[in-house]
Amino acid sequence: MRPGRLIRGGTVLVVAAGLAGCASTQEPEVQRVATAFEDAGGAPDARCALLAPTTLAALEQDQSASCADALGQLPLAGGQVRSVEVWGGDAQVRLAGDTVFLTETKGGWRVTAAACRPQGDAPYDCEVEAA
Repeated sequence: MRPGRLIRGGTVLVVAAGLAGCASTQEPEVQRVATAFEDAGGAPDARCALLAPTTLAALEQDQSASCADALGQLPLAGGQVRSVEVWGGDAQVRLAGDTVFLTETKGGWRVTAAACRPQGDAPYDCEVEAA
């Protein structure tokens, strides 16, 4: 085995380990935002503030209603957190009754999709998502 390959492989391992460490430090904040979105105590305005701007705009356009009115009509099941996964600036939180997707913005983590159901190998089917 050539020494150059060993060094490059070691570098890749160090970088991958560093990225995994960063992701794990983000998990508590990602989980906090996802659960706050699901458990906003029936306050649609609080949920709207946690949406990514493109998701907010798409929701209002798709529903032809304000965000608060649109979210007030959607069943957000929430529940106990089952898993949190973070990949760079994107994340997924699986709850007992829902799956929520998030992205990291300048203003912190924001919800990009919610009320999502798995579709086998196909992408999730989400009630709230950017176009």
